[in-house]
Amino acid sequence: QVQLVESGGGLVQAGGSLRLSCAASGRTFSNYAMSWFRQAPGKEREFVAAIARSGGGTRYADSVKGRFTISRDNAKNTVYLQMNGLQSTDTAVYYCAAGPSIYSGVYGNDYWGQGTQVTVSS
Repeated sequence: QVQLVESGGGLVQAGGSLRLSCAASGRTFSNYAMSWFRQAPGKEREFVAAIARSGGGTRYADSVKGRFTISRDNAKNTVYLQMNGLQSTDTAVYYCAAGPSIYSGVYGNDYWGQGTQVTVSS
């Protein structure tokens, strides 16, 4: 029903910026809240940011507030994560997810992308 593909990851220096994109296929993109999660080696997958169906509501993990911004363009079936002031602790595989609300967790989202690697060097 919904397929998600992340892009935009890469290697950056601490303090740098990246913009991740998640492109969705299908006609029901606007029916889903969209979220970003990340998983570092040896760690559990953790919530990063989420945005409501209309784009009017957002939620962020405390660790990224003020640095990351989530947005969506329903006309383009795409959700973005603008990451500024990157830190070494942001290094992880970043995953895009589609689900029923901005409060859905790791097991509450219906569709997942394959992930894109973000590596922050110091």
